[in-house]
Parts: sequence; structure tokens; C-alpha cells
Amino acid sequence: MENVTEETSNPFGMHVGGPAVYGYGDANADFQVVGDHPGRHGGVETGVPFTGSVAGVRLQRVLHGVGFTAASYADRPRLENCYVSYVHPGIPEGRDPSDASYADMERFLDAELRAINPHIILAVGDRALSYALREHTSLENKFPHDAAALHAEEVRGRGFLVVAVKDPDRWTPGDERALRERLEALLASDYRQTKGVATTIG
Repeated sequence: MENVTEETSNPFGMHVGGPAVYGYGDANADFQVVGDHPGRHGGVETGVPFTGSVAGVRLQRVLHGVGFTAASYADRPRLENCYVSYVHPGIPEGRDPSDASYADMERFLDAELRAINPHIILAVGDRALSYALREHTSLENKFPHDAAALHAEEVRGRGFLVVAVKDPDRWTPGDERALRERLEALLASDYRQTKGVATTIG
């Protein structure tokens, strides 16, 4: 089923009860990028995930390289087949949200994933990877919750294919190249999964 909306910022009308950086992009995307929170990956000033930060500049460069964006960087990028959001969309008052706050905010990401129903989740950083492994695979205890160790690797999930992404602040040129090559390979394949079976065809 296709989402019928022209909105790219918070297309599903989420309200977390305070300042937040909501999901942004193509509401019918096959690829959903999930980061940590605005204080870590950007968007506090712009209101768009992965903007106004080193992480955003580096990640958008990869998204542009595989054709998801028209420009290598923009504060309000035009995303096609890609949606970006956070495990914790609320803007934290301190450096990082509490574990209780993360647990409370995950329901908004759960709702977004159900609405978009992407095929690929790009889990950026340890927090997003831990969420994806716990909630969308049966392999939580079989893989380290370490995005650097699994960078650009695929984990077969329950209805989703999860790709781990090292925190972009810590990328080397090789890390950027590895992620771009992984996405290019997925796009060149028939990556669309049978929901509930989670296999890559091709």
C-alpha cells in the first residue's frame, strides 16, 4: 500500500510532546536510515535528521553517491526512495537522553516503520543498531551491538534487511566507500524482501 502524502517532514503527524526532529523524506521509501538523536547526528537547528553536523555531511554524501539525493548536501534534501529518522526524535536537554526516555520514544519509530514498511534499515550508530537487532531480528544475541565492528554488513531480520553503519563522525575514507559500495550492490540486486521471510533475492 502506498502512502498518499506530499509532506516530506513528519508526514505521519507525530507529536512527541516537546521539541523534536521528526522523520523526513520519501514516505514510500524502500530504504530507511535510522540514527540516534538530534544532539548526536544533527538537526537541532534545521529540524531535519542528519543535517547541520559532520555526520549529516558525510552520510548525505553517500546518499547522493547512490542516487537518493540530488545534491551532495542540503539542510532540506530532496530524498527519493529514502527516509531518515531517529530512535529518539526528541531533542535532549542534556548530552544524551536517559534509557527511560529512549524506551518511551521508540514507539514513534515503531509507528514510522509500520507506516513506511521499508525493505532496508540502515542503522547508524550503536543505539540504532541495538534497536534494530532487538526489535527487527531474531539475532540480537548473535551479533555485537557495535556498529563499527559490523559497518556496511547485512543482518537478515524479520521482514527487514538491516545494514549496520558506523557513526559517521568516526568514518575513514574506507568506511565511506564500503557503505556506498554496499548500497550500490543492494540497489543493483532485487533487494525487495518477502515480508516475514527476510531473504535477499538475486
